[in-house]
Amino acid sequence: MHERSSVSELAEALRADLHRYSPGGKLPSSRALVERYRVSPVTVSRALAKLAAEGLVVTRPGAGAFRAEPRTPAPAPGDTSWQEVSLSADGATDLVPRHVDASGLLATLTAPAAGVVEFNGGYLHASLQPERAMAAALARAGRRPGVWGRPPTDGIPELREWFARGIGGAITAADVLIASGGQSALTTTLRALAPPGAPVLVESPTYPGMLAIARAAGLRPVPVPVDRHGVRPELLEAAFRATGARAFVCQPLFQNPTGAVLSAERRPEVLRISRAAGAFVVEDDFVRRLAHEDAGPLPRPLAADDHDGVVVHVGSLTKATSPSFRVCALAARGPVLERLRAIQVVENFFVPRPLQEAATELVGSVAWSRHLRTVAAELRLRRDTATAALRLHLPQLALPHVPSGGYHLWLRLPDGTDETAVVAAALRAGVAVAPGRPYFSAEPSAGHLRLSFAAVASAAEITEGVRRLRTAVDGPAG
Repeated sequence: MHERSSVSELAEALRADLHRYSPGGKLPSSRALVERYRVSPVTVSRALAKLAAEGLVVTRPGAGAFRAEPRTPAPAPGDTSWQEVSLSADGATDLVPRHVDASGLLATLTAPAAGVVEFNGGYLHASLQPERAMAAALARAGRRPGVWGRPPTDGIPELREWFARGIGGAITAADVLIASGGQSALTTTLRALAPPGAPVLVESPTYPGMLAIARAAGLRPVPVPVDRHGVRPELLEAAFRATGARAFVCQPLFQNPTGAVLSAERRPEVLRISRAAGAFVVEDDFVRRLAHEDAGPLPRPLAADDHDGVVVHVGSLTKATSPSFRVCALAARGPVLERLRAIQVVENFFVPRPLQEAATELVGSVAWSRHLRTVAAELRLRRDTATAALRLHLPQLALPHVPSGGYHLWLRLPDGTDETAVVAAALRAGVAVAPGRPYFSAEPSAGHLRLSFAAVASAAEITEGVRRLRTAVDGPAG
């Protein structure tokens, strides 16, 4: 039996038996529980820890585990209605309201109920995560001298050097800061580049988390349309001219949600236009390590072709590993680096050294390249399974671009279809999909769905999920 399952099952069994013991009464010894339930001592220890975290038992080193005393009733909640007045008055003079709608972001972070096909997930399914390799890397990191000491605020040198080599061009380790995940790095970057109330150019559609970051910082996201070749340079130039913005946030490789790759012809245009506007390009290189098996050679990061310090590069390990493996590179050249460094230190101090050391161990191991090859093959299989199922069962959904990297497909609903009704009907049918509306900073031209194929358990589950989705689309559309 899988260790996590046995821990949960043992905890449930012990929870059900607690009524046999009076408050403060001693539970059977760990040895007795091992023999009674035929599990390992580690499983017993983890199950007791789970009950202790729930406040049901108390463990005392050397003495054993005891049923916890009854909890005292929680005091009645106070009246917090005053906050509605205070928060509203506080923002009355803001150029941009500080209320942030995080629903689009939470849709990719909230696990659906049991039995629901998870087409809205933003991370690899547990079966695709390199759990053993990460555990081994963490164990090796734990034996490194000084691993629990304070790291350099910029990050440990070996990890900064590894990220710099991966970016290429003129970027060196001295240009790299280690941050705790892409979301944190993007937050730091926008705070460094634009004051509250300022416009910031974003791709349209774009990642809802990006829009949430901008709005939380009091910025005004201004959309610049994207097609299958990436952002449209003539519209980018017009947006800079109309707004005076000093930053443009883009995902040149396997853009979220369209999957577009910025074409070779447009790459220098984006840099030229931004430089002429005196603006920075914030490159969110979030899924470079999730290219599919048939992707072919990937274009270099924009930062590698940047000679004038226009690009601020963000590249994370999280998407290719685990939601909790939050290690990211924030790279820039010129005076802006000092501003990024100052804001990051104030907000986070530094990324915990054990995690940085574990990341260094992981990316330097043979298991890392093996993991990337495995994921590349599996994502290609899942993409092909999803596209075939959609074309068979839901040909009315437009799929203008099939990406060769990333973990999702961007679907356009038929004109007149109620996007909200489809998403709700899909959930009732047992499949969770991400609605398209949160990906737009202005009014969308049509209804869309984003379908992620990375968070599901298998290719077979994808086929079943599309079958369920068909009933939802046919219902509201018909």
